[in-house]
Formats: sequence, structure tokens, C-alpha cells
Amino acid sequence: QVQLVESGGGLVQAGGSLRLSCVASGHTISSYVMGWFRQAPGKEREFVAAISRGGGITEYEDSALGRFTTSRDNAKNTVYLQMNSLKPEDTAVYYCVAARDPRARRPDYWGKGTLVTVSS
Repeated sequence: QVQLVESGGGLVQAGGSLRLSCVASGHTISSYVMGWFRQAPGKEREFVAAISRGGGITEYEDSALGRFTTSRDNAKNTVYLQMNSLKPEDTAVYYCVAARDPRARRPDYWGKGTLVTVSS
């Protein structure tokens, strides 16, 4: 079992930045592709970003490309999501995931989420 705990969410003005962190316990994350999903009010959960086991390959949803950066520190069992140039439409609960699936589209483990609110 892998437990994932996100932090770093909050209220930010449009154009601002936030850095989300996700600390894992129970198992080393080096065995997993790590990723981020989000769910906006009234919408379905959607993929945001993923990072390969070694950190050398990343993938982003189109609206996140160029604004968000995911990284990982396997020694600290931690994954990050740096979000810049935030927009009101980025408002959502952000979830950290761990997956055996190479593209993290079918996560095996989910965190409970952290709320990001972007005001206009």
C-alpha cells in the first residue's frame, strides 16, 4: 500500500503561482509513475501531469503545458507540481497519484487531494 498526502493548495490570484507537494509513505515511489489529476466543481476528474519513475520523462495535459512542471525526489519520496500563470479555470481539487501504468492514466493509489482556488 502507498499512502499519498498532498499539500500546498490555497487561494491565489490569477497570474500567481503555487507549488503542490505530495509525500508518499508505505512504499518507495521509485517503483511508480507518479502523476497529478484534478477535479473542478461540477466536472469530471481529469489528468494533469505525469512523471516517469526516474524523472526523465514528463507528460502534461494541453492546458497545463508550458505553465505547470512536475518533478520528483525519490530520495525524499516526494513529488511536486509547480503551477505558474494560474487561471480561474485551474480552480480544482488536485490529487496526487501513483501508478504502475506507464502513463499514469490508471492510478493504483490516490491521495485525498488539496484544494486550489484561483481568483480573477
